[in-house]
Amino acid sequence: MATSPKAEFASPLAAELAEDVLERFLRYVRIDTQSAAGAEASPSTEKQLDLARLLRDELEEIGLHDVRLDEHGYVYGSLDGVESAPVIGLIAHIDTSPDVTGAGVDPQLYRGYDGGRIELPGDPNVVLDPEELPLLKGKIGHDLVTTDGTTLLGADDKAGVAEIMAAVAHLKRSPDGPPHAPIRVCFTVDEEVAGGADHLDLERFGAKYAYTLDGAAPGEIDTETFNAAKVAVAIRGRSTHPGTAKGQLVNAIKLAADFVAVLPRDARSPETTEQREGFVHPTKISGGAEEVMVELIVRDHDAAKLAEHIEFLRRLAAELREREPRAAVDVVEEEQYRNMFDVISRHPEVIEAAEEAVRRAGIEPVHTIIRGGTDGARLSQRGLPTPNLFTGGSEYHSRREWASVQDMAAAAATIVELAQVWAERSS
Repeated sequence: MATSPKAEFASPLAAELAEDVLERFLRYVRIDTQSAAGAEASPSTEKQLDLARLLRDELEEIGLHDVRLDEHGYVYGSLDGVESAPVIGLIAHIDTSPDVTGAGVDPQLYRGYDGGRIELPGDPNVVLDPEELPLLKGKIGHDLVTTDGTTLLGADDKAGVAEIMAAVAHLKRSPDGPPHAPIRVCFTVDEEVAGGADHLDLERFGAKYAYTLDGAAPGEIDTETFNAAKVAVAIRGRSTHPGTAKGQLVNAIKLAADFVAVLPRDARSPETTEQREGFVHPTKISGGAEEVMVELIVRDHDAAKLAEHIEFLRRLAAELREREPRAAVDVVEEEQYRNMFDVISRHPEVIEAAEEAVRRAGIEPVHTIIRGGTDGARLSQRGLPTPNLFTGGSEYHSRREWASVQDMAAAAATIVELAQVWAERSS
């Protein structure tokens, strides 16, 4: 691939931080940290601890204090700042999605992207085409990190991890720089399987406000997430020998197929909705002729509409039960997280500080909503206002995942500026 003139960094500070961010990112993504849905242990996979131990050691090398790796796999560290400023938390998750393998990640670095198609070397069928990927189209001249086409990259959320590490390292080695707020760092596990904030020790963490680094495009400040629930539909039929099944067999597999077949396709479906439109989404079917479990996720930014979606599934289950009264059809719902806007909207200062920091890093703030969730949704629900900031990655959970070095550096610079903004506001 030919190269184009290198894109400028958003600020001198971003340029200063770029190589440190890149080196850390390339080191972290090579460690397989894929989480597993349904596991009761924390972390859900032992391999997440491989990166957790490395981060603990690196935080100690940087010189943070109260560095620890707890029994749940969370890594903590503290950096002192001006005592008059509120303590600010910086959070990113170390696990990667179970959707695509994270084993054997071989990151590819393309300096000075020329704007053309990128055929990934591990699988030529996996192509980054700017005509299909609008964000990529705007990255001519950027240094890009991609997968080799056989795995995901892990920018979600190892870009956020690398940016926090580079930012706190910069603050620690710049004691004569502008004053900054006290910082608390936490790297969580199992965010991708909705367990990321479950065991975060808020009392010991001690932050008044926090930010997750788990977004995408430069300048993004996310203050809204879905409200989220998991719904399990258990269908129990009647099994018998197929040779003598006439009038006796009630096949749970066929009933489950009927249930899934009547789910809407043109509405209430992730493949046909956008913005604040909610959906019901079947994610797993398991079982046999006697009993089948259909698992779904339900999402909506409006809590009342989320309840409507769940009631819709209950109606479908009731209709299935009426058509085949010999079957038992049970619906169990479980809340996963709530829209963090309900909490964050009561703390405008946490957004104003982020806006100022993004501007100082050389980027215009962009307010976006998340069609998903972050650790910040659960943390806000627990009383810690936690909006989400950009990281510079894109095409998460896929073999086409990529990240811009310039944008990752801008995110790291935003963290540094944010710590200084909070110090100024407290003086």
